[in-house]
Amino acid sequence: MRKKPPISRRSLTPAAAVALLMAGAMLTVSCSAGSASNAANVSSRSGTPGTPRPSVTIAPSRTPSPSSTTSPSSTPGPTCKPSSSGKPSSSGKQSPSGRHGAAPGSEETGTLSNGTTWVADLPRSWNGTLILYSHGFGALTASDAPDPETQAALLSEGYALAGSSYDPNGSEWALDTAVCDQFGALAAVQATVLPSPPKHVIAFGTSMGGLISALEAEQGKGKIDGALTTCGVVAGGVNLDEYQIDGEYAIAQLLGSAGMPLVGLDYDGALGTAETLSADAARAQQTPAGRARLALAMAFLNVPTWDPSGSEPAPADDPEAQEEAQYDALFGGSFSTMDFIVTGRVSIEQAAGGQATWDTGTNFAQAFAGSPQAAEVEALYRAAGLNLGADLATLTAHTSLTADPVALKSLAATSDPTGQLAVPELDLHTIGDNLVPVQMENYYANLVDKAGRGALLRQAYTDSFGHCNFSVSEQVAGIQAVEYRVATGQWGSVATAAGLERAATSLNLDQARFTDYSPGELTGAVPAG
Repeated sequence: MRKKPPISRRSLTPAAAVALLMAGAMLTVSCSAGSASNAANVSSRSGTPGTPRPSVTIAPSRTPSPSSTTSPSSTPGPTCKPSSSGKPSSSGKQSPSGRHGAAPGSEETGTLSNGTTWVADLPRSWNGTLILYSHGFGALTASDAPDPETQAALLSEGYALAGSSYDPNGSEWALDTAVCDQFGALAAVQATVLPSPPKHVIAFGTSMGGLISALEAEQGKGKIDGALTTCGVVAGGVNLDEYQIDGEYAIAQLLGSAGMPLVGLDYDGALGTAETLSADAARAQQTPAGRARLALAMAFLNVPTWDPSGSEPAPADDPEAQEEAQYDALFGGSFSTMDFIVTGRVSIEQAAGGQATWDTGTNFAQAFAGSPQAAEVEALYRAAGLNLGADLATLTAHTSLTADPVALKSLAATSDPTGQLAVPELDLHTIGDNLVPVQMENYYANLVDKAGRGALLRQAYTDSFGHCNFSVSEQVAGIQAVEYRVATGQWGSVATAAGLERAATSLNLDQARFTDYSPGELTGAVPAG
């Protein structure tokens, strides 16, 4: 089991790299993100709604604040200042302040006081529901849907769409201000775009944006009515850092590059580290002993046993095929998942103001004991004639990373859910997610249950490989399920695999692959609470 971090002290990914990976699949702060009165640069364009526009923002590093001894678990989430214009309507949402709203079928854009841009699309016939979309890690560009096809389908169903870029002056790990930026955009859109107050507002997020929509579900009572997270980092930023560093450290320690720096890197340094880890893994893949040790490292990384070229996971009774599938899922491609993981930490450290990652105090044998891949790893170790217990002891004995307590506190405050849902939430996850593992949903369900809010949460899974690899039908069906729960006050069967499959199939858009599934434990997670 991982111990709580000791209190002792110890750029950005190019948008092109993000797009390359995604093409294969998918604070305790008071922040003023801006308000309707600050949406000074509002423009309108009628006709066919636009699609997300790419951009790259490189921001300077942030200096950490003075040291603190407050533990991350004791820190509440962000608090946003209220909008300075527009009076709350009877529903608690911002009224349009006498405006008649945008023309049906038009796209509107605007800018908040901190530079955050927003975009909104109004359908030709509005059904009264507004979707507040949170985009994933990458370019800080306003988007109101995950892709043009889903955008078109949602507009066709009558939904109004809105979303922001988040603060363009910050890290691409935009959690410092993202929730506030989204609520600021929401206020601006309600005041300047919608012809009347919405009946319902549903948060919808992808990947990092799925974490943002989960945080909105905790903090958005009176602003949003429900939330859909897809492929979300719902176990939080601290856990993301922790299981990833465990896996990287295991590769370095057991396969040839012990002592190699894994944290505190700039982008080029991180890319070099990723290349070294990939080279270590490629050599290891040539021998039974190397494959066994690599399987152990990939278990800590929670890599799915699904080859990217396959139609289903490798057989559970074939550990060699499982390991080979994991290797291809983690290291395949010109910009691999491993490249993304290591370089992405640069942005997380920038947002946190320092290194929020640690391994000191981790008992790797205990951390591994509950891994869904334990049987695979044990079989490969036996076949190779290796001592698994000895390697786990080696990993425990050579840990050296301690977190900057200020950075850790910041990351936990901005990027970790508490489970205290205020509105209903549905999570969708592919079972073969090779970037944000499906096991995050296991951790998150336990967190929400522990907070006493389990009745508000539903989780559903698709039988598919890849990060955010959802069909248009699957995403629209998810929105409709949340809308049903908001309107009726009950889930019924709409959020079950069978109910979602029926709804998605009835749309006649593309494939639906919902399946009954229960994810295993998130290996290397920090104990909740």
